[in-house]
Amino acid sequence: MRRPFVITKLGQVTRVAWESHQHPISGVSQKPISVGAGELGVMFQGHSSFLLQFGGADGTTNVLVDPVFATRLVVLRRQRKPGVRIDDLPPIDVILLTHAHMDHLNRPTLRLVVRATRRKTGRAPIAVVPNGVEDLVATLGFAEVRSLGGWQSTEAAGLKVTLTPAKHWGARMINDTHRLFGGYVLEDASGQKVYHSGDTAYFDGFREIGRRLRPQTALLPIGAYFPDSYRAVHTSPEEALQGFVDLGASVMVPMHYGTFPLGREPMEEPPVRLMADAERRGLVDRVRILGEGDTLVIPPVSALSSSRPDMDSVSPLSA
Repeated sequence: MRRPFVITKLGQVTRVAWESHQHPISGVSQKPISVGAGELGVMFQGHSSFLLQFGGADGTTNVLVDPVFATRLVVLRRQRKPGVRIDDLPPIDVILLTHAHMDHLNRPTLRLVVRATRRKTGRAPIAVVPNGVEDLVATLGFAEVRSLGGWQSTEAAGLKVTLTPAKHWGARMINDTHRLFGGYVLEDASGQKVYHSGDTAYFDGFREIGRRLRPQTALLPIGAYFPDSYRAVHTSPEEALQGFVDLGASVMVPMHYGTFPLGREPMEEPPVRLMADAERRGLVDRVRILGEGDTLVIPPVSALSSSRPDMDSVSPLSA
């Protein structure tokens, strides 16, 4: 007799939760570096969390995207330490949240980051969320909560922030499907443009985002793709690389792997598969794998080529 779906899912969750507690948490947290005027610092925190530092003439604008510093997500335990301790973060100007899922919107983390920034500066960060997510962060102490619809933009701390589409879903629990989801493109006054996709499957939207907004740096997810049914809402490493090609960006930084065991693929597999496909497609020099706490510094736009990379000779997506 076939087991009910709920019983099957409960068994899967129980197994994954048990496995997540079998090994000690590895990794070492680091301290953020300083960036110069016109530079962009991309500091990986683990999973889909990043500290983005935009160097300006009058100082640095600090942005957190999907910060999750919690050790546990309900029953899942993280496998690697966050890239930085909250107390070592610089004062945060803006926090971007891509959607309401618990591995991207962690209320305890947000509350602690707001308090840490208040202690250092006497002010709180601005939160930017997709439409329908406001209620989840309204009581956490932000100076302001702004919500965006698809392709809408706002100016925050000197940055232009645009919500981009994604192929995913946004419910926090089960029935709250009214919540929007997506990614963001951030642009500063010097022309630095960075795209964080949030969670997404491969879709034609990558090409449209590249055509409309032309990001130079792309942060793209490569984990939680097995079993194959998961690819309805997540990209495989090879699909993420094709998304990067579609965007026409200069540099890809992978994310959404190695921290929480959300898929059934081996934890160490996603970056290996990514680099194997990058080698096959002649894109190794455009992919930067960061360890937790590592920072990629993107030079000022004036030091980069004004033209987008030529992707015409790139090998096609592998089957």
